[in-house]
Amino acid sequence: MKCEKCGINEATTHIRSITNGVIREYNLCSGCAMEKGYTSNHNSLTGMLSSLFGEFLTTSASVDTKKCPVCSATFNDIAKSGKAGCTECYSTFREELLPYLKRVHGSTKHIGHVPNNAPIMVVKQQDTVDSLRMELNRLVREEKYEEAAIIRDKIKKLEGKENE
Repeated sequence: MKCEKCGINEATTHIRSITNGVIREYNLCSGCAMEKGYTSNHNSLTGMLSSLFGEFLTTSASVDTKKCPVCSATFNDIAKSGKAGCTECYSTFREELLPYLKRVHGSTKHIGHVPNNAPIMVVKQQDTVDSLRMELNRLVREEKYEEAAIIRDKIKKLEGKENE
């Protein structure tokens, strides 16, 4: 496939952009892609992540004075590299990172598995009445009535708190 800009060279860079629900695709040779600002680092994960911060870098004219107290990284450093300097950066730049994390992951709250080697301090989510009812039904089907009675009592206790 030929480059859509110059029409001479073979297209090696394929760009898909979605703006206001409109999908546009471009097929460019490496030279034309470089002219438009698409460099070869977009093929790497780091390049892709740092490209997500591109609008910050182009819109931020002020010098970034806020620094991580542990690694001294600025948000501008994170935006350029696509990597947080340390774990404290997530707390320090929380407000700045939230829109980008939401764009990448679709959510800003972790919803997934906890690794086997996770610290012991991982706290189980609060039991909800719905989840307890599902557990109760499972235990009754398996004829584990003693365990089902404990779950039933938990449901009653939770429903009593909700009615107050």
